[in-house]
Amino acid sequence: MHDDGRYDDPRVTGSAGGPVSRETDYPSWSPDGPSRGHSIRPPDGDTAVRPGAVEPPVPGGVEPTVPGGVEPIVPEPATTRATPDVPRAGNSAGGRVIPIRRNASASARFESAVPQQPTPDSVPDATPEPVPVTDTSAPPAGSPGATAAEAAYVSRETPTREEDDPPLAMEAMRAVQILNPSGEVTMPRPERTRVMCVANQKGGVGKTTTTVNLAVALALHGNRVLVVDLDPQGNASTGLNVPHHTGVPDVYDCLINSVPLEEVAQGVEGIPNLWCVPATIDLAGAEIELVSVVARESRLARAIAAYPGHFDYVFIDCPPSLGLLTVNALVAAQEVLIPIQCEYYALEGLNQLINNINLVRQHLNPKLDVSTILLTMYDRRTRLADAVEQDVRNHFGDKVLQAVIPRNVRVSEAPSYGQSVMTYDPGSRGATSYFEAAQEIAERGVKEPVGRNA
Repeated sequence: MHDDGRYDDPRVTGSAGGPVSRETDYPSWSPDGPSRGHSIRPPDGDTAVRPGAVEPPVPGGVEPTVPGGVEPIVPEPATTRATPDVPRAGNSAGGRVIPIRRNASASARFESAVPQQPTPDSVPDATPEPVPVTDTSAPPAGSPGATAAEAAYVSRETPTREEDDPPLAMEAMRAVQILNPSGEVTMPRPERTRVMCVANQKGGVGKTTTTVNLAVALALHGNRVLVVDLDPQGNASTGLNVPHHTGVPDVYDCLINSVPLEEVAQGVEGIPNLWCVPATIDLAGAEIELVSVVARESRLARAIAAYPGHFDYVFIDCPPSLGLLTVNALVAAQEVLIPIQCEYYALEGLNQLINNINLVRQHLNPKLDVSTILLTMYDRRTRLADAVEQDVRNHFGDKVLQAVIPRNVRVSEAPSYGQSVMTYDPGSRGATSYFEAAQEIAERGVKEPVGRNA
């Protein structure tokens, strides 16, 4: 309910006969808020000293004693009568208050919503809480004792260098580490040439991508590497930006026409320690022509053995089949590197590949060994990738590299620019993963040296 009544209070107006509205504030009230030197009106029932208010005399001449010296103001009942609307004004002429109308119920509602905190002046017995005192026994900053203490103390929240550096700085550091602009030999070189055959009869598992990126990573870090593209599609030649159009001397001439390998090998632009033997479309008919050739299974092995120079690594990129070209690669190699896609189909054809490797070992190349398994196209968001990884590691054990190649778009973009991912985007996750795989292969070769093509 809204009450527009008024009452007479001589303590507010200073006169006994002046009408005062119940909604009228004290003389220092202003519509724009409290000004300097004015106090805020206390809620009903609270006590406060109002500046400028005239206190009436107390009957009997005895003033009641109130703790704190604050006199409560008790409104007296008065008759209710209508008052005309008066314009809002902060002060009145002649020291008399001009009444101002406002909504009393709304004022009471908003004032009661804010809790009133007692102050030390209004509560005599209140004592402030003691402030905790910090230990000041530590030596001042800049003194010898403070320097030693600061050096020994490390906050738990102090970030490490990896966490403190921004992502772009970390990517730049990885790029410098992978590109190795100084040209120093940072990866160990094997005592003798390691001939590795990258084989898997299933297509699309990353054989060519693995061959190119491992070769570039090893060559950038001081190893002499030769890549033999034995796939008629010539994708490894494309990834290394080596011409492989019709009419270019290629590996077909070495297999069919017995052309020396040094006359066919081409240097890779921008990487001084890397050479590539390209493959053209003519290689597609090599399997049919090799049927009538004497010692057809060992043609590539003799060509590599006759090379006058010395290589630390020879990578042979095999086609996705188990024909004569793959058999030539298995006979020429000492080790087999099998890239396995983290999917079920890759596991299904793995048994057949292992059986063929065992047949070649028994009849043609007793030194052949499956030395390295590399998991490619790993998608950590799927449970299937984890299941395939666990099955492969349980079956092959230490032959599986700890480095895993994830799905990365940079790896797929690099061949369109005639580059490997190591030079296209050396700071990407794909380049970092292949770099770790190459480093692991190099360290394994030093621990277990192999002897062939010295």
